[in-house]
Amino acid sequence: MQKIKGRAHLLPEEINTDLHCSAKYMPGKDTAYVAQHAFEQIAPQFVSGFKPGDVIVAGRNFGINSSREQAVHAMRLLGVAAVVAPAFGRQFFRNAINNGLPVVECDISGIDQDDALEIDLTAGVMNVLDPGLQRVFPPLPAAIQTLLAAGGLIPFLQRYPDWKVA
Repeated sequence: MQKIKGRAHLLPEEINTDLHCSAKYMPGKDTAYVAQHAFEQIAPQFVSGFKPGDVIVAGRNFGINSSREQAVHAMRLLGVAAVVAPAFGRQFFRNAINNGLPVVECDISGIDQDDALEIDLTAGVMNVLDPGLQRVFPPLPAAIQTLLAAGGLIPFLQRYPDWKVA
């Protein structure tokens, strides 16, 4: 898988998926509309400062409390290249992988807003270019990297319709 390069956008700890995309926008609204309001309850300027290819760097337990898959869809529409956090909600982590959004569990200390990041999922290394930090994390398993490279579970299964678990 290619390396991910983008700018850090910091979010705090304990962000549940209701804060990713508020339920007040869900009834009758499409995901593109919801994406334009992502994280507005905790970071009102998030969407206006975010550029496709940037990386969310969040505190512990990003994506807790809900299995709301629209949270991942909204981030994909915004062009989020990856999410880095010390820990993720279990359902969010799996939804992210299934929808082709790389998620990395590692130490985020010393990372500031707009720092340039390079993430190598195969090597399990994230470089913070300025101030020159390096964070090591367990490389994602080959099967997960294959799903991510395909764009998620559904694109993978469409590409390999005869695939079977060994």
